[in-house]
Amino acid sequence: MYKYIIFLVVLVSSCNYLNIIPDNVVTIDNAFSLRQEAEKYLFTCYSHLPNLSNGDQNPAFSAGDETWYHLNIKAGNPQGDNTGWPIARGGQNVDNPYLNYWDGGRGASSMFRALRDCNIFLENIKTVPDMEDYEKELWSAEVKFLKAYYHFWLLRMYGPIPLIKENLPIDASVEEVKVERKPVAEALEYIVKLIDEAAEILPLNVESEIEEYGRITKPIALGMKAKIMVTLASPLFNGNNLFSHLNDEDGEPLINSQVDPTRWVDALESCRVAIQTAHDAGNELYHFQRTIATAKISDTTQLKMNVRGSVTAEINPEIIWPNTGDRVNYLQRLAMVRALNKGSNGWSIYALNAVPLKIADVFYTKHGVPIDEDKSYDYNGRYDLIEVKPEEKYLLKPGRTVAKSHVDREIRFYASLGVDGGQWFGQGKYNDDEADYLLNLYTEIGGVPKNEAYNVTGYFQKKLVHYESISRSNNTVTIKQYAWPNLRLADLYLLYAEAYNEVNGPGEEVFKYLDLIRERSGLPPVQDAWEEYSSNPSKPDTKEGLRDIIRQERMIEMIFEGQRYWDLRRWMLADVEYNKPITGWNVFAKTLESYYQPRLLYEQEFLLRDYFWPISQSELLRNPGLFQNPNW
Repeated sequence: MYKYIIFLVVLVSSCNYLNIIPDNVVTIDNAFSLRQEAEKYLFTCYSHLPNLSNGDQNPAFSAGDETWYHLNIKAGNPQGDNTGWPIARGGQNVDNPYLNYWDGGRGASSMFRALRDCNIFLENIKTVPDMEDYEKELWSAEVKFLKAYYHFWLLRMYGPIPLIKENLPIDASVEEVKVERKPVAEALEYIVKLIDEAAEILPLNVESEIEEYGRITKPIALGMKAKIMVTLASPLFNGNNLFSHLNDEDGEPLINSQVDPTRWVDALESCRVAIQTAHDAGNELYHFQRTIATAKISDTTQLKMNVRGSVTAEINPEIIWPNTGDRVNYLQRLAMVRALNKGSNGWSIYALNAVPLKIADVFYTKHGVPIDEDKSYDYNGRYDLIEVKPEEKYLLKPGRTVAKSHVDREIRFYASLGVDGGQWFGQGKYNDDEADYLLNLYTEIGGVPKNEAYNVTGYFQKKLVHYESISRSNNTVTIKQYAWPNLRLADLYLLYAEAYNEVNGPGEEVFKYLDLIRERSGLPPVQDAWEEYSSNPSKPDTKEGLRDIIRQERMIEMIFEGQRYWDLRRWMLADVEYNKPITGWNVFAKTLESYYQPRLLYEQEFLLRDYFWPISQSELLRNPGLFQNPNW
């Protein structure tokens, strides 16, 4: 059943896609002898989907700057060999790459193995005797989408890649197995072709949410097509003259060095179709529905729960693609506070995922504009101390002394971050007036414990924690799991706004979708906010100004969902953001005055070569048809 996605161990054992001959032809034949066996192989094709809630598999969690750790970790081990954190600290290499999705290793499985399994399925599904043709076509459509997705996963990470359109025959020549990297434009055409073919067959919704929730549907396919089209219309892949020397053996460029405006036109249309299809399927922005248990929450907490629930609510109309094989448990333990009521030094909760100060600064003020633009906000004095007022009790603890940067911020700041003095709704307490507050001093319950696992910046990733997940002082924990959202509607709204602005500049359509997202968080419309509160009131009136607004809106709305890492790369801003220092509060302080002193944790360095990951040296030796990415 897809609700649990318990997958068959793959039937071929080689980790290298160049081993193109099935290891056991008889086994492959048996795999398609009956419908039941073919379904197991279908699950095998799904099994290669990376678990995006797992930092051990998703570089977007730990290889960027949204999450930081301390260097002496003995629990959870996020700094170990099989994660992206060494990449964030400049450790990526050609000898034994971290998260090696090319040929497998250091925490990742080979995506070329995934593509081989998809090809095996597509080549054999027609031979299954006890299946109707319509079901064979449906399953083939699902696997075609997966095949497109696996190509995109590699393309986004490594740049130009070989296209594995079919597995080579047993008698393939030496020359035939020397696969070569293809131009991005050719890869885009092939990926889109696969998705379009799949979308023609895929249903609008699954027939049974109990048994098929998470299976690929038309909204998933077209939603990911839109995301892919926007990605490949963006500066990294479209008009990138910094990689103009990345050519094939004939000297032909593999990446557009000149901007192709039609890429954005096509992306805009793909976004429009994806949104309409999602709406037809019943997808809509999530709003928290009060229950008997939560009937007494304030309107302020209602807004916070709109934000948290957009990711963590289980059956959620906003989630277009739920990965039901990726049940979020470990990530919540990394994001939670040990115990808010009495404190705990046990290992049930890891409390390791820390958020740097520069990420906290991305959130708007309560007026919905950047903190360095709000005319009424004391930006230069944001680290000065202030006492929390009684009327702010649903955001912060009244009477608590906090930094000014914790006061007068937008709802998503308080919903997404666990901050010193901040209310943490949930924990088994669903009456606002009884909710716990996070207190972060070294001597307090949220502070650094006696063991070596602790939050190094003072900010927790509260957004990722289901409000019914509970950590207790007796070292026990209850985790309310949820399926990780691979794609949600707000993502598509923001992609549409971005593509529309790139094609047409500011317009009603852009503000419509931006304002729908902002309204869900209690913020005023973009134009109203900038006109009334910003020191740069004309910013939304130009393509360049609105581009900056859309990008910051994505940084806020999609925070901790693995989007910032890829967005900064496709915008070619990673070399700007990842060369800024990582700082946090002084979490070892015993007084609030010394706690609120920014502390340097690390000086990140991002080089031009880091936009595309290296192919392992061993893979280059195995396949003379390949060449290394520049400067590795």
